[in-house]
Amino acid sequence: MPKLGMEPIRRRALIGAAIEQIHATGSLDVTVGQIARRAGVSSALAHHYFGGKEDLIIAAMRHLLRELGHKVKRDLVGVADGRCRVSAIIAANFSPEQFGAETISAWLNFYVKAQGSVEAARLLRVYARRLHSNLTHALGSLLSKNEARRVAEGIGAMIDGVYLRHALRTTVPNAAQAIAIVEDFVNVQVGRK
Repeated sequence: MPKLGMEPIRRRALIGAAIEQIHATGSLDVTVGQIARRAGVSSALAHHYFGGKEDLIIAAMRHLLRELGHKVKRDLVGVADGRCRVSAIIAANFSPEQFGAETISAWLNFYVKAQGSVEAARLLRVYARRLHSNLTHALGSLLSKNEARRVAEGIGAMIDGVYLRHALRTTVPNAAQAIAIVEDFVNVQVGRK
């Protein structure tokens, strides 16, 4: 029986190992055994916590989305200016926790998984709606309602596109460069240079 308090640590270790293994493999063609070995736990323990590979992959997606949500909330505290809020949201999406090589690989594979998984597709829709809502709200003080929605959609597409391009590169992800690309788009759309 695990010690009290060890379950969350082991669950997090397995989620981290799943993200690492997806990156190492380059696909979702991973096994619970591989993930468990990487986490330093038994395959049986991994099955105990998550049931199977699909549940573990969905848990990894939820973890990344939850971490992103927490980061955005923390970074928006005390930020009233709409343009600064947009920048904070963009920066959160390219934070080290979200924009490392391993998480970029995981996100690319999650998008592929969403094509055949109802739960993965649902999670990505929640992410897209939350991003769009946060951006639309932030842009509301700068643009008309329809323009804010349109620009928010463009920013989301830019973020996703930058992730996709970085997933296909062999170089270390450059967050500052990624942020600058998206910020350039925003500056053109809101009329600030």
